[in-house]
Amino acid sequence: MSTYRVAQVATADGPFGIVEREVPRPGPGEVRVAVDACGVCHSDSAFVGGLLPGVRFPVVPGHEIAGRIEELGDGTRSVRQVGERVTVGWFGGSCHHCVPCRQGDFIVCENLKVPGWAYDGGFAESVIVPADALARIPDGLAATDAGPMACAGVTTFNGLRRSSARPGDLVAVLGIGGLGHLGVRYAVAMGFETVAIARGAAKEDFARELGAHHYIDSTADTPVADALRSLGGAKVVLATAANAEAITATVDGLSHRGELVLIGAAPEPMSITSGQLLLSGRIIRGHPSGTAQDVQDTMEFSVLHGIRPMIEVMPLDRTAEAYDRMLSGAARFRMVLTPH
Repeated sequence: MSTYRVAQVATADGPFGIVEREVPRPGPGEVRVAVDACGVCHSDSAFVGGLLPGVRFPVVPGHEIAGRIEELGDGTRSVRQVGERVTVGWFGGSCHHCVPCRQGDFIVCENLKVPGWAYDGGFAESVIVPADALARIPDGLAATDAGPMACAGVTTFNGLRRSSARPGDLVAVLGIGGLGHLGVRYAVAMGFETVAIARGAAKEDFARELGAHHYIDSTADTPVADALRSLGGAKVVLATAANAEAITATVDGLSHRGELVLIGAAPEPMSITSGQLLLSGRIIRGHPSGTAQDVQDTMEFSVLHGIRPMIEVMPLDRTAEAYDRMLSGAARFRMVLTPH
């Protein structure tokens, strides 16, 4: 009997354990992927903690998967091939029959199949996934870099390219951590006049290394909104920081018809008045990741512009340590697991 290993939690917020299972066979419309790398995302804590409806234990998290197709299920042979390098991200497949899907808006599918939630995720040596969840990894992109692109990368890239900003516009990225450091790189590569906003003067040098044209210290005496207005006002603020107070502080720094794009999930409510939005025609938009095609676009753009996530790699046996480093903030950017 052939087996593979997974890192799972048996109860809500329980410890990670390495367990061996029998290798499964893919069903119709599915493929089996040998996992080469899987990013550890802060969203994984919602599954580990059982905070989302329908989470079933034991849970195998992981939705930043990169690997190779090992076996094809019925109905997939015409579109995929064994050995193909692929990623699977937050978009882990859609239902194809809800209203958003029928309108072609698959990322907001009412029955979205997120790995680690709808099925076992990538903290494993192997995973079964729907074929429509797969994005092809371009040549020149390592699996350890491709994994985080399937969630952190596509969320920031897609949030910017689907915004109202155009090349030359002033775009601010709030937070330069796991999401924001990619957001700054993408904003610069897209031709935006890029502002990085973070806490403390010490982060300015790093923001400049990422390519930011301007840096705003959110702890300085000058309010963030005033600093943005002194630069002409931001056409778009990409809010990657999961802090409602910090997000709120940027709103008055938006230009007329400016747009606040939320990709960082703040647990507390934001204090924004109707007047802040109405008089200048500003808008607030939540942006949810991207489809498999969006992930592929993200990876190809990243290869073209030499953009890679900043990562720390650990083996599957050290999943608990990698997860704790992500959760505690000890890992400054992205933790990535590899099976060996």
